[in-house]
Amino acid sequence: MQHLVLASGSPRRKELLRNVKLSFDVSVSNIDESIDETLTPEEKVMTIASKKAKAIAKQFPDSYILAADTAVVFQNQFLGKPKNEQESIHVLKTLSNQTHEVVTGVAILFKDTQKLFFERTEVTFWDLTDEEIQAYVASGEPKDKAGSYGIQGLGSALVKHIKGDYFSVVGLPVSRTLRELRDLGFHG
Repeated sequence: MQHLVLASGSPRRKELLRNVKLSFDVSVSNIDESIDETLTPEEKVMTIASKKAKAIAKQFPDSYILAADTAVVFQNQFLGKPKNEQESIHVLKTLSNQTHEVVTGVAILFKDTQKLFFERTEVTFWDLTDEEIQAYVASGEPKDKAGSYGIQGLGSALVKHIKGDYFSVVGLPVSRTLRELRDLGFHG
């Protein structure tokens, strides 16, 4: 029987895989995510995803290993997880009435084969009022989210429209991931 291991502790990625009825185990790789800052956003997320997958591959030599990394990018700046509420407010004010990109890189390892790919999605926010931003930050949702928002939660009210894969913004481009797994011989 084929075995899939998700190299991520992300509850969103776990939920996305459960939604498509995949059976998998989780093994979190605690890697150092600092990498060459001259890399493009696409190269950066694929490199980190690859590092996550490789970090646990030795523990599961006959398994398919799936890892992902997501970055929020605005005007060539990476918007990570906010350090505090003030930073969340600043980021959300910056993104208000603007379009930013969410780039998710995916790595799939199986034995000596590695498949790397990324999806880029454009997200446009409404022109947000200070009250909307304050209320959203007070909800606590931005705390552990790159770009200070979660599109699948209360943050959905901030989004005017997207162009690209919604699930990539959540953290894993599900449809493409399933196809890439199948192309590597996985039938789970």
